[in-house]
Amino acid sequence: MYVSPPDEEIESKKSVVDYKKSVSRRGVLAELYQSEVSTLAQLAKSLHSSVPSITNIVEELVNEKWVSTFGTAVGNHGRRPVLFGLNVQDKYVVALDISTHDTKVVIMNLQREVIFRKDIKLGLEDNPRFAKALLEFTRQALEESQVEASHFVAIGISMPGLIQFQTGTNMTYRRINQEEKPLSTLISEEFNLPVFVINDTKATVLGEHRFGLARGKKHVLAINIDWGVGLGIILNGEIFQGASGFAGELGHIQMDPDGELCHCGKVGCLDTITSARSLIRRVQRGLNEGRVSKLSAYMDHIEDIDIEMIIEAALEGDAFAIDILFDVGTVLGKGLSMAVHLFNPEIVIVDGIVVKADQFITNPIGQAINKYCLSDFRNDLSIEISQLGERAKWIGIHIYVMDQLLATI
Repeated sequence: MYVSPPDEEIESKKSVVDYKKSVSRRGVLAELYQSEVSTLAQLAKSLHSSVPSITNIVEELVNEKWVSTFGTAVGNHGRRPVLFGLNVQDKYVVALDISTHDTKVVIMNLQREVIFRKDIKLGLEDNPRFAKALLEFTRQALEESQVEASHFVAIGISMPGLIQFQTGTNMTYRRINQEEKPLSTLISEEFNLPVFVINDTKATVLGEHRFGLARGKKHVLAINIDWGVGLGIILNGEIFQGASGFAGELGHIQMDPDGELCHCGKVGCLDTITSARSLIRRVQRGLNEGRVSKLSAYMDHIEDIDIEMIIEAALEGDAFAIDILFDVGTVLGKGLSMAVHLFNPEIVIVDGIVVKADQFITNPIGQAINKYCLSDFRNDLSIEISQLGERAKWIGIHIYVMDQLLATI
């Protein structure tokens, strides 16, 4: 006589089937995210599955508007297979690129193409007014984009500071949180969307690793020389967060025990010597001391001198500007040599506003690494300027958001 299995056993089998199906769905989406387009046969091969199984999953994802068709593959024999890719029309990621000098709202489709961008001179400040201003600016930008609210799938935020990755809380700029709620929660409640926060330099190294100069490499350092100095680290092909998400604060190692007070409260941090802000201060101080330079033309409004002016002067052969940049590059290279000894990377990618100086900054970095690193560490190491530029950060935000979303689909 047939005895039906107990309900617990049936539910257990259903759970296993559902789990395997969920894993396959995530696998298809992740593969299409990286490869951009693929045929059913290619997906089946990459995911070690059968074509009928992959076909069913792709059909579901097409109906849910995660996936769409992109024509047919090039071929000379028989019927050309259909190419599938992530939908570029119905689902969008919002990236908030926040720095200490401005904020950008960037809307991207699922293939990381920018469809809208809006900038504002809203710099990150450690006060509750920042959150209110950010919410208002983001609301205005999303309305201006004319993208239907229902088409947004998530918001990603990158910003400087110590980002506790488990909660998305910025521990450096604590007062941007309100009523014990982190900024990410405030934004999530305002727009009814999931929000994910990542440190700006970690976003940059993530973008470089997946789609930039570090693609295919397992051990990578990306140094971001902007208004501060940050280090992004890829170890064994994965972004290195550290226990709380704070790994990579290269800007706050001490380089000069008798140096300037850093905004972090310590003395002589790398930031106080090599950041764009400190570079401007050094130039202004030198001009006030009577240094000869093309930049002396700005003495009547010396506070208006910015990093672009300094770099332009160096590119035009100004000795004072070149000397300042050389000093900055040398100290950066010395600081980086410590990271090279610790992590033994294949490539160091230099990014940020200061890299506009090109060889005036990268040459002294390379020379300092040659001077301070053991030769065996240098043999297989290359130092490159980012080709993605600011897009590396936006792509990294997008990757981080998608990785989090795919874990729940």
